[in-house]
Amino acid sequence: MRVAVVGATGLVGSEMLKVLAERNFPVSELIPVASEKSVGKKITFKSKEYTVVSAEEAVALRPQLAIFSAGAGTSKTWAPKFAEAGTTVVDNSSAWRMEPHIKLVVPEVNAHVLTADDKIIANPNCSTIQMVVALVGLHKAYKVKRVVVSTYQSVTGTGKKAVDQLMNERQGISGPMAYPYKIDMNALPHIDVFLDNGYTKEEMKMVNETKKIMGDESIKVTATTVRIPVIGGHSESINVEFEKEFELSYVRKILEDTPGVIVMDDPKNNIYPMPINSHNRDEVFVGRIRRDETQPKTLNMWVVADNLRKGAATNAIQIAEYLVSKKFI
Repeated sequence: MRVAVVGATGLVGSEMLKVLAERNFPVSELIPVASEKSVGKKITFKSKEYTVVSAEEAVALRPQLAIFSAGAGTSKTWAPKFAEAGTTVVDNSSAWRMEPHIKLVVPEVNAHVLTADDKIIANPNCSTIQMVVALVGLHKAYKVKRVVVSTYQSVTGTGKKAVDQLMNERQGISGPMAYPYKIDMNALPHIDVFLDNGYTKEEMKMVNETKKIMGDESIKVTATTVRIPVIGGHSESINVEFEKEFELSYVRKILEDTPGVIVMDDPKNNIYPMPINSHNRDEVFVGRIRRDETQPKTLNMWVVADNLRKGAATNAIQIAEYLVSKKFI
């Protein structure tokens, strides 16, 4: 299978190459694609060297699959051109997520919506992915009514420039700023741009994407997203109100049985998920599972995942694996 990775030289693109290799995805020929300034560069995949090409060259090669992580503008321009050439596109940007005719997919939650006719498939926002993986089994059992989520998001969610800013600050070096303020020893309640309603775009992504992925417009979500000085791994404090009453022991059992979830919940022994646990892992870690004692049918939990892997690269490749398993590509 000819596989194009668009944005192959970026943080997420590099992680996609790593995950493709680790999971032994059936790549017969890799087509690494990047911006004009990176065309001609060499990258190594499975001990073989490949030359980075332009998007135009990649379309002409008619790959069966193209995995995009090159920003919304690039996706809007090039995803339809790949699709017209017969390529199935899995896009990691925000470009297509809320388009009504485009599927927004987290395989553990809603892979069943995919068909062979889906030529552009959207990969959700990183913070939404880990939240819905933790919620899907509980939603089936108790029906989610309302979610209040606060996130603690890694600088890798912004990109290399943000990682460089953090490391420069740690070493007392001045350099380019990815954020309007210092990030080291700080927390910024500001991810993406602010909208007219006072929320950020990142917060509204969580609101809207959750409803679409879960296939339930009645789920109410309110979010506050915060950037913290962590290199890898997003954490979320999730308060979820259900329509039905629950038993905590059964909640733990549902979470333990949810594909892609690891429960780390033994506070007496200081066992709970942290970003350091999730680094280079594909699972979603859940802990601090407890009843909200201020109102009925309401649960608190702490959810952590590697934002470059399950939050981006791994989820995209799991979508591709599902398509292959169903012979859709």
